[in-house]
Amino acid sequence: MARLKLALIGAGNRGADVYGQYALKHPDEVEFVALAEPVAARRERFAMAHELEPEAIFSSWEAMLGGPKRADAMVITTQDSDHLRPTLAALAAGYDVLLEKPMATTLADCVALVKAAEQAGRILQICHVLRYTNFFRMVRDFVQSGRLGQVAVYEHRENVSYWHMAHSFVRGNWRRKDQSSPMILAKSCHDLDLITWILGEEVTRLSSVGTLRHHRVESAPRPDLPARCTDGCPIEAECPFSAPGIYLDFRPWRPLAAAMGVPEGFDLANVVTWPNSTLADGNLDPAAIRHALETGPYGRCVYHTDNDVVDNQIVTMQTAAGTSVGFFMHGHSHEEGRTLRIDGSRATLEGAYMIARQEIRIHDHLTGQTEVFYPAEKAGEFSHADGDRGLMTAFLETLRRGETSALTDARASLESHLLAFAAEQARLTGASIDMAAFRAEALR
Repeated sequence: MARLKLALIGAGNRGADVYGQYALKHPDEVEFVALAEPVAARRERFAMAHELEPEAIFSSWEAMLGGPKRADAMVITTQDSDHLRPTLAALAAGYDVLLEKPMATTLADCVALVKAAEQAGRILQICHVLRYTNFFRMVRDFVQSGRLGQVAVYEHRENVSYWHMAHSFVRGNWRRKDQSSPMILAKSCHDLDLITWILGEEVTRLSSVGTLRHHRVESAPRPDLPARCTDGCPIEAECPFSAPGIYLDFRPWRPLAAAMGVPEGFDLANVVTWPNSTLADGNLDPAAIRHALETGPYGRCVYHTDNDVVDNQIVTMQTAAGTSVGFFMHGHSHEEGRTLRIDGSRATLEGAYMIARQEIRIHDHLTGQTEVFYPAEKAGEFSHADGDRGLMTAFLETLRRGETSALTDARASLESHLLAFAAEQARLTGASIDMAAFRAEALR
């Protein structure tokens, strides 16, 4: 099997710590041979890990794409708002592309990427990694096989943990719509993609409600809280959103570690790298983390930031086949993960896809018996369990076969983005969205 060569644009968490790590673990399959990354520390760390030559290291994607073609394909994992231009340039330069989700932050840009890939005849595969997990493949197989009978209702929940909400959507890069995108797109295009893929049914009508309920100054427990958790906050020890508590004391992970059998007294700094790796350009030293909290965005009080994305949203949908779908997204969960329930004419399926457990239960209407399934996943090797590994394997196989379509190619992934933008429009206007008209207008 010939080893494929990849170039990377954006050596952050996803680019370096997920896809880059895949290459280091599977050197017989793939290698990264070029990098574009504006942050010097990230650039140097990735270049050293992958033994890149100096002439293959760039501080901008424009410089890298301005020269000769350097690899078989391009992996693009920049911030969401920086997806469009490098992807268009890479497609025009003859690269097949693996692009992090969401593909872009505006509907027009999403459509432009789909059309550009199809006109160029290149692969544009979107990182909807959950389609590649054993758990969601199994759920889809049960639905599509008819095991549940005729599906009537599908309830799908994305339970974002309170600390993840605070990290990414209150303090972090996705806290503002004007700097990123609506949370329903940034976080939940995964789930909207899963719903339509599992059912195999097109959504015809959609409505939505949602608010920023808690993370705002009006919800502060008391009026004298400082701007930063490190500025002598009077409730730091009792606040679940305490930045020192999350990043230095590892409070959210202690119950999880105990549930997973980690010995008491074990130094969690040895196993918990994300989200700490995002604070100080990968430097996990406690002193560096402390300095980042004192000076950077992740030390801010959750009641005193400039965030404006929702912390709860519900989307209701009707499919062409008549299935009623309810999708719930919120940032107040004690446990990170997805839960779902699908009720059919012959059986009910309940599923839990969580960090520490994956379980599927099928309750048969005729026999009254319950079957329990535990998808065989290597949780912890990568984030999203085996999904990241499955995504990379599928991308490399698609490249070797010389195909231009994939399980999560841009055309397939566009539907979830359309639903996300429609849900945000419905939330803001209170309107019920006719999806056929919405699709037609978007494509026009």
